[in-house]
Amino acid sequence: PLFRSLKRDYGWIHTLLEEAENERMHLMTCLELKKPGIVFRSAVVISQGIFVNAFFLLYLLSPRFCHRFVGYLEEEAVKTYTKCLQDLDAGKLPVWSAMPSPILAKKYWNLSEEATMRDVVMAIRADEAHHRVVNHRLGSMHEDDKNPYLPGERKL
Repeated sequence: PLFRSLKRDYGWIHTLLEEAENERMHLMTCLELKKPGIVFRSAVVISQGIFVNAFFLLYLLSPRFCHRFVGYLEEEAVKTYTKCLQDLDAGKLPVWSAMPSPILAKKYWNLSEEATMRDVVMAIRADEAHHRVVNHRLGSMHEDDKNPYLPGERKL
């Protein structure tokens, strides 16, 4: 968080890198499920380019606001995955109900060989709940506060 002013980050980088890697695994798992075409991939790249640059500028102005914003996004993700689980259990997603977990997801989340998409959604929802807590906590901290999380520590 303090890189923009070339000051010590008090250990925040470890937590932020762990979150980024975890979100990357969510993306990689989704890409295993559906191989997007060139139009969709292009739309994602353009959207990411716009958002990343805008978020970077906003982070320079107010890191606390950005962490709080991400915390709220993560809250919405938890709600979305909870709804997905409800729909799975109600039989509204028959393709996913019968679909086994991608191998990548089994390895990353240490899921059983019999794991299904329901297990994957449960794991991703738990990750998002974890990110929610971390980002709201970081949003409440001052830039020179020491990171309360140890590298690799589960925050829930």
